[in-house]
Amino acid sequence: MDQIVNVEEFQELAKRALPKMYFDFYNGGAEDQHTLKENVEAFRRIMFRPRVLVDVSKIDMSTSILGYPISAPIMIAPTGNHKLAHPKGLFSLCFITCISGFGILWFDCLFMLGETATAKAAAACNTIMIVSYMSSCTIEEIASSCYAVRFLQLYVYKRRDVTAQMVKRAEKAGFKAIVLTVDVPKLGRREKDIKNKMIPPKLKNFEGAFSMEVRPNKGSGVEAFTSRAFDSSLSWKDIEWLRSITELPILIKGILTHEDALKAVEAGVDGIVVSNHGGRQLDYSPATITVLEEIVQAVGGSIPVFFDGGVRRGTDVFKALALGAKAVLIGRPIVYGLAAKGEDGVKKVIEMIKNEFEITMALSGCPTIADITRNHVRTENEKLHSLL
Repeated sequence: MDQIVNVEEFQELAKRALPKMYFDFYNGGAEDQHTLKENVEAFRRIMFRPRVLVDVSKIDMSTSILGYPISAPIMIAPTGNHKLAHPKGLFSLCFITCISGFGILWFDCLFMLGETATAKAAAACNTIMIVSYMSSCTIEEIASSCYAVRFLQLYVYKRRDVTAQMVKRAEKAGFKAIVLTVDVPKLGRREKDIKNKMIPPKLKNFEGAFSMEVRPNKGSGVEAFTSRAFDSSLSWKDIEWLRSITELPILIKGILTHEDALKAVEAGVDGIVVSNHGGRQLDYSPATITVLEEIVQAVGGSIPVFFDGGVRRGTDVFKALALGAKAVLIGRPIVYGLAAKGEDGVKKVIEMIKNEFEITMALSGCPTIADITRNHVRTENEKLHSLL
Protein backbone atom coordinates (compact mmCIF):
# COMPACT_ATOMS: atom_id res chain seq x y z
CA MET A 1 0.00 0.00 0.00
CA ASP A 2 3.03 2.28 0.38
CA GLN A 3 3.30 2.41 -3.43
CA ILE A 4 -0.14 4.03 -3.77
CA VAL A 5 0.43 7.76 -4.17
CA ASN A 6 -3.08 9.11 -4.79
CA VAL A 7 -6.71 8.17 -4.28
CA GLU A 8 -7.39 7.49 -7.97
CA GLU A 9 -5.04 4.49 -7.85
CA PHE A 10 -7.42 2.76 -5.45
CA GLN A 11 -10.03 2.67 -8.22
CA GLU A 12 -7.88 0.38 -10.36
CA LEU A 13 -7.10 -1.84 -7.37
CA ALA A 14 -10.82 -2.09 -6.61
CA LYS A 15 -11.54 -3.04 -10.22
CA ARG A 16 -9.09 -5.93 -9.95
CA ALA A 17 -10.44 -7.05 -6.59
CA LEU A 18 -14.19 -7.02 -7.31
CA PRO A 19 -16.44 -9.04 -9.63
CA LYS A 20 -17.43 -6.90 -12.61
CA MET A 21 -21.07 -6.66 -11.47
CA TYR A 22 -20.09 -5.20 -8.11
CA PHE A 23 -17.44 -2.83 -9.45
CA ASP A 24 -19.88 -1.51 -12.05
CA PHE A 25 -22.51 -1.07 -9.34
CA TYR A 26 -20.20 1.21 -7.36
CA ASN A 27 -18.46 2.89 -10.29
CA GLY A 28 -21.32 3.48 -12.70
CA GLY A 29 -23.55 6.49 -13.27
CA ALA A 30 -26.81 7.25 -15.02
CA GLU A 31 -27.28 6.97 -18.81
CA ASP A 32 -24.39 8.71 -20.67
CA GLN A 33 -22.57 9.28 -17.35
CA HIS A 34 -22.06 12.93 -18.28
CA THR A 35 -22.78 14.20 -14.77
CA LEU A 36 -20.63 11.47 -13.24
CA LYS A 37 -17.62 12.62 -15.27
CA GLU A 38 -18.40 16.32 -14.95
CA ASN A 39 -18.45 16.11 -11.13
CA VAL A 40 -14.71 15.43 -11.30
CA GLU A 41 -13.82 17.51 -14.36
CA ALA A 42 -15.49 20.70 -13.07
CA PHE A 43 -13.02 20.88 -10.18
CA ARG A 44 -10.17 21.08 -12.69
CA ARG A 45 -11.54 24.31 -14.13
CA ILE A 46 -11.23 26.12 -10.78
CA MET A 47 -7.87 27.79 -10.22
CA PHE A 48 -6.18 28.96 -7.03
CA ARG A 49 -5.22 32.48 -5.99
CA PRO A 50 -2.58 31.63 -3.37
CA ARG A 51 -1.29 34.14 -0.82
CA VAL A 52 2.38 34.14 0.19
CA LEU A 53 4.52 35.25 3.14
CA VAL A 54 1.98 33.90 5.61
CA ASP A 55 3.12 31.94 8.67
CA VAL A 56 1.97 28.38 7.90
CA SER A 57 4.35 26.59 10.25
CA LYS A 58 1.29 25.22 12.03
CA ILE A 59 -1.75 24.08 10.05
CA ASP A 60 -5.04 23.42 11.85
CA MET A 61 -7.52 21.49 9.70
CA SER A 62 -9.97 20.79 12.51
CA THR A 63 -13.59 21.89 12.43
CA SER A 64 -16.94 20.94 13.95
CA ILE A 65 -20.11 19.54 12.37
CA LEU A 66 -23.38 20.26 14.23
CA GLY A 67 -21.21 20.84 17.29
CA TYR A 68 -19.18 17.63 16.96
CA PRO A 69 -15.43 18.17 16.46
CA ILE A 70 -13.64 16.34 13.63
CA SER A 71 -10.02 16.35 12.50
CA ALA A 72 -10.71 17.87 9.05
CA PRO A 73 -13.76 18.96 7.02
CA ILE A 74 -13.93 15.56 5.34
CA MET A 75 -16.76 13.12 6.07
CA ILE A 76 -17.76 9.74 4.68
CA ALA A 77 -20.73 9.92 2.31
CA PRO A 78 -23.53 7.34 2.52
CA THR A 79 -22.87 4.46 0.11
CA GLY A 80 -24.72 1.17 0.33
CA ASN A 81 -23.83 -2.51 0.51
CA HIS A 82 -20.25 -2.33 1.77
CA LYS A 83 -20.14 -6.07 2.27
CA LEU A 84 -20.00 -6.42 -1.51
CA ALA A 85 -16.72 -4.51 -1.44
CA HIS A 86 -14.86 -6.08 1.46
CA PRO A 87 -12.00 -8.24 0.14
CA LYS A 88 -11.59 -10.35 3.29
CA GLY A 89 -15.18 -11.46 2.97
CA LEU A 90 -14.70 -12.59 -0.61
CA PHE A 91 -11.55 -14.52 0.28
CA SER A 92 -13.08 -16.13 3.35
CA LEU A 93 -16.10 -17.35 1.39
CA CYS A 94 -13.84 -19.46 -0.84
CA PHE A 95 -11.91 -20.80 2.16
CA ILE A 96 -14.90 -21.73 4.27
CA THR A 97 -16.93 -23.21 1.45
CA CYS A 98 -14.10 -25.30 0.05
CA ILE A 99 -12.27 -26.34 3.20
CA SER A 100 -14.54 -26.14 6.20
CA GLY A 101 -17.94 -26.64 4.68
CA PHE A 102 -19.66 -24.22 7.03
CA GLY A 103 -22.72 -22.35 5.81
CA ILE A 104 -22.70 -18.91 4.32
CA LEU A 105 -24.55 -17.43 7.31
CA TRP A 106 -21.64 -18.26 9.61
CA PHE A 107 -19.18 -16.72 7.19
CA ASP A 108 -21.40 -13.66 6.86
CA CYS A 109 -21.27 -12.92 10.58
CA LEU A 110 -17.59 -13.56 11.13
CA PHE A 111 -15.82 -12.35 8.03
CA MET A 112 -17.76 -9.90 5.91
CA LEU A 113 -17.05 -6.75 7.87
CA GLY A 114 -18.56 -4.30 5.38
CA GLU A 115 -19.70 -1.07 7.02
CA THR A 116 -18.16 -2.00 10.38
CA ALA A 117 -14.71 -1.81 8.76
CA THR A 118 -15.58 1.57 7.26
CA ALA A 119 -16.90 2.78 10.62
CA LYS A 120 -13.68 1.76 12.38
CA ALA A 121 -11.61 3.62 9.79
CA ALA A 122 -13.76 6.74 10.23
CA ALA A 123 -13.32 6.58 13.99
CA ALA A 124 -9.54 6.13 13.65
CA CYS A 125 -9.41 9.23 11.43
CA ASN A 126 -11.66 11.20 13.80
CA THR A 127 -14.34 11.93 11.27
CA ILE A 128 -18.06 11.33 10.79
CA MET A 129 -19.50 8.46 8.78
CA ILE A 130 -22.96 8.92 7.29
CA VAL A 131 -24.31 5.38 7.33
CA SER A 132 -26.42 4.38 4.34
CA TYR A 133 -30.03 3.33 4.78
CA MET A 134 -29.07 0.52 2.39
CA SER A 135 -26.16 -0.71 4.51
CA SER A 136 -25.43 -4.43 4.54
CA CYS A 137 -24.69 -4.42 8.28
CA THR A 138 -27.39 -3.45 10.74
CA ILE A 139 -27.11 -0.01 12.26
CA GLU A 140 -26.74 -1.66 15.66
CA GLU A 141 -23.75 -3.68 14.42
CA ILE A 142 -22.16 -0.51 13.06
CA ALA A 143 -22.84 1.44 16.26
CA SER A 144 -21.35 -1.28 18.46
CA SER A 145 -18.23 -1.72 16.30
CA CYS A 146 -16.51 1.38 17.71
CA TYR A 147 -17.13 4.62 19.56
CA ALA A 148 -17.66 7.49 17.12
CA VAL A 149 -20.08 10.17 15.97
CA ARG A 150 -22.18 8.97 13.03
CA PHE A 151 -25.27 10.08 11.13
CA LEU A 152 -27.94 7.96 9.42
CA GLN A 153 -28.87 8.56 5.80
CA LEU A 154 -32.56 7.96 5.21
CA TYR A 155 -34.83 7.03 2.34
CA VAL A 156 -38.57 7.09 2.90
CA TYR A 157 -40.32 3.84 2.04
CA LYS A 158 -43.95 3.46 1.05
CA ARG A 159 -44.21 1.61 4.33
CA ARG A 160 -43.78 4.68 6.50
CA ASP A 161 -43.85 2.51 9.62
CA VAL A 162 -40.64 0.79 8.44
CA THR A 163 -38.92 4.15 7.99
CA ALA A 164 -40.17 5.43 11.34
CA GLN A 165 -38.91 2.29 13.07
CA MET A 166 -35.48 2.78 11.47
CA VAL A 167 -35.31 6.33 12.78
CA LYS A 168 -36.15 5.17 16.30
CA ARG A 169 -33.51 2.45 16.09
CA ALA A 170 -30.95 5.04 15.00
CA GLU A 171 -31.80 7.23 17.99
CA LYS A 172 -31.46 4.27 20.34
CA ALA A 173 -28.12 3.28 18.76
CA GLY A 174 -26.69 6.75 19.36
CA PHE A 175 -26.75 8.25 15.87
CA LYS A 176 -26.52 12.04 16.01
CA ALA A 177 -28.40 13.24 12.92
CA ILE A 178 -30.66 12.14 10.06
CA VAL A 179 -29.61 12.84 6.47
CA LEU A 180 -32.72 12.61 4.29
CA THR A 181 -31.97 11.86 0.62
CA VAL A 182 -34.56 13.61 -1.55
CA ASP A 183 -33.44 13.01 -5.14
CA VAL A 184 -34.71 9.46 -5.66
CA PRO A 185 -38.46 9.55 -6.39
CA LYS A 186 -37.46 6.92 -8.93
CA LEU A 187 -34.12 5.31 -9.57
CA GLY A 188 -31.96 6.82 -12.30
CA ARG A 189 -31.31 4.68 -15.37
CA ARG A 190 -28.03 2.99 -14.49
CA GLU A 191 -27.22 1.09 -17.64
CA LYS A 192 -24.32 -0.94 -16.24
CA ASP A 193 -26.64 -2.41 -13.61
CA ILE A 194 -29.22 -3.14 -16.31
CA LYS A 195 -26.68 -4.95 -18.47
CA ASN A 196 -25.28 -6.91 -15.54
CA LYS A 197 -28.78 -7.72 -14.20
CA MET A 198 -27.56 -6.50 -10.83
CA ILE A 199 -29.30 -8.26 -7.95
CA PRO A 200 -29.34 -6.29 -4.69
CA PRO A 201 -28.27 -8.24 -1.61
CA LYS A 202 -30.72 -8.67 1.23
CA LEU A 203 -30.58 -5.83 3.72
CA LYS A 204 -30.27 -7.02 7.31
CA ASN A 205 -31.78 -3.79 8.62
CA PHE A 206 -35.14 -4.77 7.17
CA GLU A 207 -35.26 -8.53 7.73
CA GLY A 208 -38.77 -9.45 8.80
CA ALA A 209 -40.17 -6.00 8.01
CA PHE A 210 -41.16 -6.82 4.43
CA SER A 211 -40.12 -9.10 1.59
CA MET A 212 -36.92 -8.06 -0.16
CA GLU A 213 -37.01 -10.81 -2.77
CA VAL A 214 -36.45 -9.40 -6.25
CA ARG A 215 -36.30 -11.66 -9.29
CA PRO A 216 -36.52 -9.43 -12.35
CA ASN A 217 -36.88 -11.19 -15.69
CA LYS A 218 -34.70 -8.51 -17.22
CA GLY A 219 -32.79 -5.42 -16.20
CA SER A 220 -31.61 -4.24 -12.82
CA GLY A 221 -32.85 -5.82 -9.63
CA VAL A 222 -31.86 -2.62 -7.81
CA GLU A 223 -34.33 -0.65 -9.92
CA ALA A 224 -37.03 -3.28 -9.36
CA PHE A 225 -36.53 -3.11 -5.58
CA THR A 226 -36.58 0.69 -5.34
CA SER A 227 -39.67 0.93 -7.54
CA ARG A 228 -41.48 -1.36 -5.16
CA ALA A 229 -40.15 0.07 -1.88
CA PHE A 230 -39.43 3.81 -2.28
CA ASP A 231 -42.16 6.41 -1.76
CA SER A 232 -42.31 8.59 -4.89
CA SER A 233 -44.97 10.79 -3.28
CA LEU A 234 -42.40 12.29 -0.86
CA SER A 235 -42.74 16.07 -0.79
CA TRP A 236 -41.82 19.13 1.26
CA LYS A 237 -44.73 18.60 3.65
CA ASP A 238 -43.14 15.31 4.72
CA ILE A 239 -40.28 17.17 6.40
CA GLU A 240 -42.84 18.04 9.05
CA TRP A 241 -43.75 14.34 9.33
CA LEU A 242 -40.09 13.40 9.78
CA ARG A 243 -39.66 16.14 12.36
CA SER A 244 -42.64 14.73 14.25
CA ILE A 245 -40.98 11.34 14.75
CA THR A 246 -37.48 12.45 15.77
CA GLU A 247 -35.68 15.10 17.76
CA LEU A 248 -32.44 14.54 15.86
CA PRO A 249 -31.14 17.26 13.52
CA ILE A 250 -32.31 16.76 9.92
CA LEU A 251 -30.11 17.43 6.90
CA ILE A 252 -31.46 17.28 3.34
CA LYS A 253 -29.23 15.66 0.71
CA GLY A 254 -29.86 16.24 -2.99
CA ILE A 255 -30.28 20.02 -3.35
CA LEU A 256 -29.04 21.55 -6.64
CA THR A 257 -30.86 24.90 -6.96
CA HIS A 258 -31.23 28.07 -4.92
CA GLU A 259 -35.03 27.68 -5.13
CA ASP A 260 -34.91 24.34 -3.31
CA ALA A 261 -32.31 25.66 -0.89
CA LEU A 262 -34.73 28.39 0.15
CA LYS A 263 -37.52 25.82 0.53
CA ALA A 264 -35.24 23.75 2.74
CA VAL A 265 -34.63 26.74 5.00
CA GLU A 266 -38.37 27.44 5.13
CA ALA A 267 -38.98 23.79 6.06
CA GLY A 268 -36.72 24.24 9.08
CA VAL A 269 -34.02 21.69 8.27
CA ASP A 270 -30.68 21.87 10.04
CA GLY A 271 -28.44 21.66 6.99
CA ILE A 272 -28.19 21.03 3.25
CA VAL A 273 -26.02 18.61 1.31
CA VAL A 274 -25.44 19.82 -2.25
CA SER A 275 -25.50 16.57 -4.22
CA ASN A 276 -26.50 14.99 -7.52
CA HIS A 277 -26.23 11.47 -6.09
CA GLY A 278 -22.80 10.97 -7.56
CA GLY A 279 -24.16 11.28 -11.09
CA ARG A 280 -26.35 8.22 -10.56
CA GLN A 281 -29.77 9.86 -10.88
CA LEU A 282 -30.57 12.59 -13.44
CA ASP A 283 -27.85 12.67 -16.08
CA TYR A 284 -26.97 16.16 -17.36
CA SER A 285 -27.83 17.69 -14.02
CA PRO A 286 -25.05 20.14 -13.10
CA ALA A 287 -21.78 19.18 -11.50
CA THR A 288 -22.25 19.96 -7.83
CA ILE A 289 -19.23 22.26 -7.53
CA THR A 290 -20.76 24.51 -10.21
CA VAL A 291 -23.91 25.18 -8.14
CA LEU A 292 -22.43 25.18 -4.65
CA GLU A 293 -21.91 28.93 -4.45
CA GLU A 294 -25.46 29.65 -5.66
CA ILE A 295 -26.88 27.56 -2.82
CA VAL A 296 -24.54 29.00 -0.19
CA GLN A 297 -25.61 32.51 -1.17
CA ALA A 298 -29.29 31.52 -1.10
CA VAL A 299 -29.21 30.28 2.51
CA GLY A 300 -27.08 33.24 3.62
CA GLY A 301 -25.44 31.42 6.51
CA SER A 302 -28.74 30.48 8.16
CA ILE A 303 -27.85 26.75 8.00
CA PRO A 304 -24.64 24.91 7.11
CA VAL A 305 -24.11 23.72 3.55
CA PHE A 306 -22.20 20.49 2.93
CA PHE A 307 -20.81 19.30 -0.38
CA ASP A 308 -20.95 15.92 -2.13
CA GLY A 309 -19.70 14.89 -5.56
CA GLY A 310 -16.39 14.39 -7.37
CA VAL A 311 -13.94 14.98 -4.51
CA ARG A 312 -10.74 13.11 -5.37
CA ARG A 313 -8.02 15.43 -4.06
CA GLY A 314 -7.25 17.63 -1.10
CA THR A 315 -7.30 20.52 -3.55
CA ASP A 316 -10.97 19.69 -4.21
CA VAL A 317 -11.71 19.98 -0.50
CA PHE A 318 -10.10 23.43 -0.40
CA LYS A 319 -12.04 24.61 -3.48
CA ALA A 320 -15.36 23.49 -1.99
CA LEU A 321 -14.63 25.27 1.30
CA ALA A 322 -13.58 28.43 -0.54
CA LEU A 323 -16.95 28.40 -2.30
CA GLY A 324 -18.78 28.17 1.01
CA ALA A 325 -19.09 24.49 2.00
CA LYS A 326 -18.79 23.62 5.67
CA ALA A 327 -17.34 20.21 4.84
CA VAL A 328 -17.20 17.68 2.00
CA LEU A 329 -18.48 14.12 1.71
CA ILE A 330 -16.42 11.41 0.03
CA GLY A 331 -18.18 8.38 -1.48
CA ARG A 332 -16.66 6.23 -4.22
CA PRO A 333 -13.01 6.58 -3.08
CA ILE A 334 -14.01 5.17 0.31
CA VAL A 335 -15.56 2.09 -1.33
CA TYR A 336 -12.52 1.68 -3.59
CA GLY A 337 -10.24 1.77 -0.55
CA LEU A 338 -12.43 -0.77 1.24
CA ALA A 339 -12.44 -3.09 -1.78
CA ALA A 340 -8.68 -2.84 -2.26
CA LYS A 341 -7.38 -2.99 1.32
CA GLY A 342 -10.28 -3.23 3.75
CA GLU A 343 -10.29 -1.01 6.82
CA ASP A 344 -6.68 0.05 6.20
CA GLY A 345 -7.61 1.08 2.66
CA VAL A 346 -10.37 3.36 3.92
CA LYS A 347 -8.00 4.94 6.43
CA LYS A 348 -5.41 5.42 3.70
CA VAL A 349 -7.94 7.18 1.44
CA ILE A 350 -8.99 9.58 4.20
CA GLU A 351 -5.43 10.30 5.30
CA MET A 352 -4.27 10.88 1.72
CA ILE A 353 -6.94 13.48 1.10
CA LYS A 354 -6.28 15.08 4.49
CA ASN A 355 -2.54 15.30 3.75
CA GLU A 356 -3.19 16.86 0.34
CA PHE A 357 -5.61 19.32 1.93
CA GLU A 358 -3.02 20.29 4.54
CA ILE A 359 -0.45 20.97 1.81
CA THR A 360 -2.99 23.00 -0.17
CA MET A 361 -3.77 25.12 2.89
CA ALA A 362 -0.08 25.79 3.47
CA LEU A 363 0.67 26.66 -0.16
CA SER A 364 -2.40 28.93 -0.30
CA GLY A 365 -1.41 30.81 2.85
CA CYS A 366 -4.20 29.48 5.09
CA PRO A 367 -3.11 28.22 8.52
CA THR A 368 -6.72 27.53 9.64
CA ILE A 369 -10.08 26.65 8.07
CA ALA A 370 -11.31 30.17 8.89
CA ASP A 371 -8.56 31.62 6.70
CA ILE A 372 -9.95 29.95 3.55
CA THR A 373 -11.98 32.58 1.68
CA ARG A 374 -13.71 33.11 -1.64
CA ASN A 375 -10.71 35.17 -2.78
CA HIS A 376 -8.53 32.06 -2.79
CA VAL A 377 -10.16 30.57 -5.91
CA ARG A 378 -11.13 31.68 -9.39
CA THR A 379 -13.99 29.89 -11.11
CA GLU A 380 -14.56 29.31 -14.79
CA ASN A 381 -17.26 32.01 -14.91
CA GLU A 382 -14.86 34.56 -13.47
CA LYS A 383 -12.28 33.66 -16.08
CA LEU A 384 -14.84 34.15 -18.86
CA HIS A 385 -15.99 37.49 -17.47
CA SER A 386 -12.39 38.71 -17.39
CA LEU A 387 -12.18 38.13 -21.14
CA LEU A 388 -15.24 40.25 -21.95
